[in-house]
Amino acid sequence: MIETYEIEFGTSKKNEVKNLTQEVKKRVKKSDVEDGLCLLFAPHATGVLILNENERGIKKDYLKGLKEIAPENNDWDHDMIDNNAHAHIKSAFVGTDRTIPISNGKLDLGRWQDIFFIETDGPRNRRRLIVKILGKRKED
Repeated sequence: MIETYEIEFGTSKKNEVKNLTQEVKKRVKKSDVEDGLCLLFAPHATGVLILNENERGIKKDYLKGLKEIAPENNDWDHDMIDNNAHAHIKSAFVGTDRTIPISNGKLDLGRWQDIFFIETDGPRNRRRLIVKILGKRKED
């Protein structure tokens, strides 16, 4: 069985950490999958998808760390087009997809793990997260 969902959201800052965990959990519950996989994909060239701790300080540190990976105004060639090469590089290095096991009808996240989309080129009115849930339903 495969179920596909889409989560739409906006961002309000140039760089921002959005917690999408509860929205993804709602889709897993709706799917009735007991055992399987949750595939997450953010179809954006300037966003980042991570699994990590939901603590105020570390969320600031995610943004600081990404800035160190690819600082703005670094004489990037792509900046001649739209001045956001740093955002593309962050996305390419960290990634826009994650896979999470589903066990007993729930995401098998670690104790301190949540699902975050990190905006690196905002604000954006419309961002998306594609959620594909594969697995065996309770009644199968």
